[in-house]
Amino acid sequence: MKIRPAILSDVPGIMQVIAEVVPDMIASGNFQWDDTYPNAAVFEEDIALGQLWVADADGIIAGVSAITTEQYPEYADVGLDINETAIVTHRLAVSPRFRGQGVAGLLMQQAEQVAVDRDIKTLRVDTNTANKATQSLFPKMGYCFAGEIGLHFRPGLKFYCYEKRLDGK
Repeated sequence: MKIRPAILSDVPGIMQVIAEVVPDMIASGNFQWDDTYPNAAVFEEDIALGQLWVADADGIIAGVSAITTEQYPEYADVGLDINETAIVTHRLAVSPRFRGQGVAGLLMQQAEQVAVDRDIKTLRVDTNTANKATQSLFPKMGYCFAGEIGLHFRPGLKFYCYEKRLDGK
């Protein structure tokens, strides 16, 4: 398994992962994503910005993650300083065909490597309150629970925020 920056020719494989993941999410009561988001245009923009990474399993896209500095204003609602630059993981998805193989952990480790490379001491991530898999993963990766928020662009849903500090604070 190789973690590498995504390229435009990866978008069909990324969209295949999303097509596999969304029905499972919905079936488990997690309505964070649907048939309109995330879409190819979102991933193409991530690629253009140099912030999309894929887990490549011998040419098959096993997982995807946007590794950004984009923080939602609502993070401040749980006491996170959104004026502090942070590496933020968004759009983390792993194909059901590759679950249990550590793909999500590898993508989260890539976020940490990006933070180290850019001398950024804070990592953040949020997840839908119905996403039990990520609620288990993030603490294992050293993230601390920061609180629950709503996001204005996803009305009716609640999200848990997590933070990891690389400076010991």
